[in-house]
Amino acid sequence: MGGNLRPAQFVGSISAAADYLAPGAIEVNRYQAEIFDLVRRRFVLGQRINQTPATGQPSRYFEQLLIGTASFVDPRVIAPVASQPERVEKVVTLKAIVAQLNYSIFDVEVNQQQGQFPYLEAKDLTDQVDAVLKKHDLALWNGPDTDLVVPTNTSYFGISGQIINATQLGGFNQTKTIGASSSLVDATKTQVAGMVARQDFEVKPSALYLNPLFADLFDQEAKTLQLYYNEVEVIPGVIVKALPTQAGLLPLIPDAGLTNNPSGSGFQYTGFILSEEFVEYHWLTSPVPRVFQLGLLGNLAAQFVIVKFGSVVVKGPAYAHAAIQTTR
Repeated sequence: MGGNLRPAQFVGSISAAADYLAPGAIEVNRYQAEIFDLVRRRFVLGQRINQTPATGQPSRYFEQLLIGTASFVDPRVIAPVASQPERVEKVVTLKAIVAQLNYSIFDVEVNQQQGQFPYLEAKDLTDQVDAVLKKHDLALWNGPDTDLVVPTNTSYFGISGQIINATQLGGFNQTKTIGASSSLVDATKTQVAGMVARQDFEVKPSALYLNPLFADLFDQEAKTLQLYYNEVEVIPGVIVKALPTQAGLLPLIPDAGLTNNPSGSGFQYTGFILSEEFVEYHWLTSPVPRVFQLGLLGNLAAQFVIVKFGSVVVKGPAYAHAAIQTTR
């Protein structure tokens, strides 16, 4: 009896694997050779941010806050007073992002022999590299660390936190709160005008970054008031609206990597006016992730490790950039 059961079980499993059995026809599962894949891999700022080599661990630079002073005097009684510029040392602690991928030799060889997804091994490795870049892009905005000098978290100190928590300089508030019934366009233009009008720093705002849902509120207001924006290409193939300001055309860049309430700001929507040339990613060895293949494991699995070293810093967070916040 035992000998008769095993063939029956085998036949039953074959029937279950077939889609249809009939005289002259055995239909089995087949799949398209391409995997449908719309998974998001990158965000906008990560593709536009200024990349620069780190000077070490930590990466260091100097920031100048003041130049020397001058004064009017009696031309016949010249009595100058010596002064000097004010410079401060700044440091950026580098962070690490890692990912790992193991290939089972058995599964890889089965896939190769079937030949149904011949590109799968390369795709999975590329996707794992993209996973590092996606983590990087998200942390650029939302990294939970709170200090560039003494880290409190293994992640980045995000751009949103650096700007919102910056110490105010020169009496100018870099965080603009917009009332629920106030114009988003007018408030943004006024904030940019205030940044440009500073006499202590020469500020050059270059873009307004918003979550797409916040950017949609600008579009709704423009439609209601019959405003028409200019258009600017921010990355190849991506064209956005641009707002005329005292700093020139300010692109309104929707970035899904920026949450609507970053760093627990307490507002429903928050956007950031950036002077992009002063937002830097300090990288170690390479600005892109590096892939290392380790030796075969005991079970003959191939092991790949992807690493990326670096950190983001907002230079002049209290005066070169600004945040706009509102609740609607």
